[in-house]
Amino acid sequence: MSVFKHFLAGASLLALSTTANAVDLEVTHWWTSGGEAAAVAEFAKAFDATGNKWVDGAIAGSGGTARPIMISRITGGDPMAATQFNHGRQAEELVEAGLMRDLTDIATAEGWKDKVRPSSLLDSCTLDGKIYCVPVNIHSQQWLWLSNKAFEDAGVAVPTNWDEFAAAAPALEKAGKIPLAMGQQPWQTTLAFQVLLVALAGPEAYSKIFGEKDAELAGGPDLAKVFEAAEQARAMSAGSNVQDWNQATNMVITGQAGGQIMGDWAQGEFAVAGQVAGTDYTCLPGLGVNEVIQTGGDAFYFPVLKDEAKTAAQGELAKLMMSPEVQVAFNLKKGSLPVRGDVSLDAANDCMKKGLDILAKGNVIQSPDQLMSADSLTQVNDLFVEFFNTPSITAADAQKRFADIVASAD
Repeated sequence: MSVFKHFLAGASLLALSTTANAVDLEVTHWWTSGGEAAAVAEFAKAFDATGNKWVDGAIAGSGGTARPIMISRITGGDPMAATQFNHGRQAEELVEAGLMRDLTDIATAEGWKDKVRPSSLLDSCTLDGKIYCVPVNIHSQQWLWLSNKAFEDAGVAVPTNWDEFAAAAPALEKAGKIPLAMGQQPWQTTLAFQVLLVALAGPEAYSKIFGEKDAELAGGPDLAKVFEAAEQARAMSAGSNVQDWNQATNMVITGQAGGQIMGDWAQGEFAVAGQVAGTDYTCLPGLGVNEVIQTGGDAFYFPVLKDEAKTAAQGELAKLMMSPEVQVAFNLKKGSLPVRGDVSLDAANDCMKKGLDILAKGNVIQSPDQLMSADSLTQVNDLFVEFFNTPSITAADAQKRFADIVASAD
């Protein structure tokens, strides 16, 4: 009987699955908002149903806050049983140091290569031909979330693209709204810039800059319009005065702000608030200009442990996270898309269906974490934190500094 059949079989079989080998596994992650907590609870519920125990190690804040804590524990000899990272190169040095468990045997037995779509997600878990993580979702940054109420209050139509959104800013301000909600966590400003880059300069330009490190393109005229739009976004977001991304999302939910550039994880917040996609809020993939799905997202790594029982339970959790039933339950709550290409999402809302349609067309790009090192991305983050908080920095100045970073990036 599979792990998930145990989960569905009810309390009587759950009691039978609880053996002397059942263990507690600490799992660290940074999912603490309302929608995120609802999603991670699906993992915990399914794992607890095996007779083992999910010990939640949520770390408040963002990935930028949580990752150094996670890395310090692993390198310091106090590893958790499983930990979240984003798809890409964030755990590369830990893998190279032999601190992360090789999951190749499990991935092979479970046929992950035949099920994970797009294949780049599993590639991002692979180093020297071995698989070291479980990709659990596809999260894309490329979205503009709009409050239908805010635009109704302002007496203007809900925009269908970035230009219409920017043109509506004066009417929103006149109605007492913040046109663009943006929190102060460092990654949020970089996210906004990257989304503007893909939408206004195109997916090919994005891939050349972040993937091929094309500094000439980064400093050229095609990117100048992106930096001018970022300058525009800076002005529209002045006065947001919130810290966390979900606080900015709440401004859209409550009609205090017209919109937010944010990843599809924002859907979890709308769902918790009881809002309906297409009725209470509108989503524009690719800012309504270049509709693409960025194949970033979350993955779980399993540090090497000396305890045999916990090591066995790690394997159970890895399989469970990739199971069809858990993939559906988790991603419907998270607002993300499943990594398995063979599951049904009949319950998907209007925005998730838009994402699935784009994914089916093959309009995908890789995430920055898959293309550029963590050190280089930190430099990009630092630049845009400064740019969005310092109106005296011109678009031209920021573009020159960005091109310099790209030129030396790895």
